[in-house]
Amino acid sequence: MIADLNLLRIFDVVLEERSVTRAGARLGLTQSAVSHALNRLRYTLNDELFVRGPAGMQPTPRALEIGPQVHAALTQLQTAIAPGGFEPATSDRRFTIAAGAYACAVFGPPLVARLRAVAPFAELSITDRTPDLLDRIDARQVDFMVSSLIAGPDRLAQEPLISEALAWVARSGSPLAMKNMVELEDLVETPHVVINRDGARDEGLPGRGLSTRASWDDAGALEVALAERGLKRRVGVTVPDTYSALAIASRSDMPALAPRRLVTLAAQSGRVKLIEPPYPSPNVEISLIYLRDRLSDPAIVWMRDQIRAVAADL
Repeated sequence: MIADLNLLRIFDVVLEERSVTRAGARLGLTQSAVSHALNRLRYTLNDELFVRGPAGMQPTPRALEIGPQVHAALTQLQTAIAPGGFEPATSDRRFTIAAGAYACAVFGPPLVARLRAVAPFAELSITDRTPDLLDRIDARQVDFMVSSLIAGPDRLAQEPLISEALAWVARSGSPLAMKNMVELEDLVETPHVVINRDGARDEGLPGRGLSTRASWDDAGALEVALAERGLKRRVGVTVPDTYSALAIASRSDMPALAPRRLVTLAAQSGRVKLIEPPYPSPNVEISLIYLRDRLSDPAIVWMRDQIRAVAADL
């Protein structure tokens, strides 16, 4: 039996930060105080919990097993004893959003500006969409996810945020960018830069994970249009993210298909040119995903409203 909840709070932060120093900074404790607390917890649970490794404090299997439950329990307790309302002007709440490079670039700057204006002491953590994302959402380690959701469990709410069009991007001065009107035949003369050809991916445990769109594809619209003309494209390089695709497209003659908002920003530099798809191309719907029962927490409701407001301004 663990009588001191502070030990569990320290364990929870070390598990997230994977560093005694960073955990101490977040908690306002010295490194030695954090280490002492971990030693007490190790004795109580009869497990090492964390071992030092090249990448920081690595959790043991036991720590990984109890981590989500500990975090969920602490969050529920904090919600239960917190005041009825939420005061953004004085709150030091930490909000965690799982998002890819696109969502970081599009939503990040205006959301940060909004929080600095109305909640100057709040902390925003934007994390990657890892394979254990669903478990992290269930454990309240992640508050929201911004993504293109294909399917997910019923306990998740999904709200449409924005609809993103796709556009081709090519280096200014490249043969494709020099054409006044780009046709399908022109588009396939040069190999393409492709973002993560794996398409959809599952995030979470098998059979109960999230199915999200991992690449900026057009649901096969290009392939259909090419097949109708008896054409076929060539893939020159496959990259893991949008920014890699933009970087290669800006320094080669290979075009890339990317979110229109990012292509528009990149085109302002003059190094690349935006090219409209010469075929019907569907938009990609971006959603806000979170646990339905989190709406009992006024802070979560408030943060959801801030993200909604940013999306409306976009």
